[in-house]
Amino acid sequence: MEHPQKAMEALITSSGHRFEGWQAGQHWLPPEDIVHILGPHVAEERKRRMEDILDGRTYDVATVVEGVINTGNVSAVMRTAEGLGFQPFHVIRRGEVPFKHSSRTTQGAQKWLDVHVWDTSPACIEHLKACGYTVVVTALTEGAVPLEEVDFTRKTAMVFGNEAMGCSEAMLAGADQTCILPSPGFVQSYNISVAAAMSLYAAFSARTRALGANGNLDQSERERLRADFYFRSVRRAGGILERWSETRS
Repeated sequence: MEHPQKAMEALITSSGHRFEGWQAGQHWLPPEDIVHILGPHVAEERKRRMEDILDGRTYDVATVVEGVINTGNVSAVMRTAEGLGFQPFHVIRRGEVPFKHSSRTTQGAQKWLDVHVWDTSPACIEHLKACGYTVVVTALTEGAVPLEEVDFTRKTAMVFGNEAMGCSEAMLAGADQTCILPSPGFVQSYNISVAAAMSLYAAFSARTRALGANGNLDQSERERLRADFYFRSVRRAGGILERWSETRS
């Protein structure tokens, strides 16, 4: 079995990031140029599928996992976030807590997300708030509201904590709101992957009801993501861009 630390690092390394363009030789290629150059290498059916996916994408809901040590749980949350169209994904490490490995995989979901990795919770919180997100933590605390009362029509960062300890005190202190998941049965808590699936689907459903659709990319964001998707879909895309650059030198 793969070492847990290596498995987590491999997951993070293979993840996508915020794609702004590509340096090809002496040329910095912005997203629109990348789409133009790589477009002929993408099948029309694949392009149509990508446009459908772009229709459903949004940056208004960010997924955050803090101190999660099981690679399978992180993978499962990534799959849910990507499947529902929530593009930004934040991973906060927690000190020297060792990772555990699970055979569950993302099925490649991680490469289609904008994944950010943080060493501390305060740094992540500061970034999220600077970007206009309301930070909402799933935690059974005094003042926590039911999940269905969270306003997902505003920019919202949903935070899910460690499997055993939950979210850190730093995260709870920095949160704008805490919420609790419905639990009418005997159990009072859920596995993080289940909690994330419930919460993110609630966000998707609430946004669709209130706004008519979950996706809301502007043209700039759409073109940037389209370029990212093309780059990740075309074999040896970097080489194609390099050769194009050479003909312009």
